[in-house]
Amino acid sequence: MTIDVSSAYGAQAAGATPPAKAATKELDKQAFLQLLTTQLRNQDPSSPMDSSDLMAQTTQMTTMEQLIELTTTSRESFSLQMRMAAANLVGKDVTYTGADGKVATGTVSAVSYAGAVPAVKVGDMEVPLDSVASVTAPAVPTTPTTTPAS
Repeated sequence: MTIDVSSAYGAQAAGATPPAKAATKELDKQAFLQLLTTQLRNQDPSSPMDSSDLMAQTTQMTTMEQLIELTTTSRESFSLQMRMAAANLVGKDVTYTGADGKVATGTVSAVSYAGAVPAVKVGDMEVPLDSVASVTAPAVPTTPTTTPAS
């Protein structure tokens, strides 16, 4: 069965273009519903769509929605993990590759969440978290020990 999707945009004059919409490569919920209603509207009355086909398409739409939610949740979780990892670096010594390609070391004094990737502040440099190569605990200064005189 062929599906004419031209009616999904409403009645239009011949040769008219559909309303402008940002082009995407994904089939979103609205497009899926438009295709489904167009298919139902234009089906042959003597041979209607099988109810199992309708259930299969509805199940596919539900699955698509759940996958989108799962993807969104995963992205949010990853973002939160990156923020927590960056915050845990405050006070630690890090080795990183600078913008000039040179390896440097310093102590993290602050974290910035302004960009897509959190950045740690080392001295006066903002270092993206994904440029950090290693982390060590800062060296603890040793104090001389004295023994009491006997």
